[in-house]
Amino acid sequence: MPVNPLKSLNEYSALIAETLSQPNVASSTVSVWSDSPYTGIAEGEALFTNGLRLRMREEVDFDAGLIISYGYEVYRGEERLYWYDDFPHPNDPTLASTMPHHKHIPPDIKRHRVPAPNMSFVQPNLPALIEEIEKIGQS
Repeated sequence: MPVNPLKSLNEYSALIAETLSQPNVASSTVSVWSDSPYTGIAEGEALFTNGLRLRMREEVDFDAGLIISYGYEVYRGEERLYWYDDFPHPNDPTLASTMPHHKHIPPDIKRHRVPAPNMSFVQPNLPALIEEIEKIGQS
């Protein structure tokens, strides 16, 4: 695999397919497509053998080799456990260390945000998300 799989549709698609073909992924509807020669989108859901479900959407700029936008939500059944997004909250000093990356968690999931040091624009986020989902399923 190249140093940066965010540089081409083929490499990005291969990364998504390989990552979601692990034994802990029961099924996946995640699709990758290009809406221009320079950008792509990955969107869909993955169901894990531990019963958790990931809904994801990523937009990638292949020319820059960057994720330019993302949203990831993790569910147990219909209950949304947490989500990550990249919407900046510059007036929240608790998020400054990873701005704009942050995670929404209970108890007030809409307003309770914490830094997300495992999220990035410069490298794929899916491996870190899957690792986190595996850990949650073990607890």
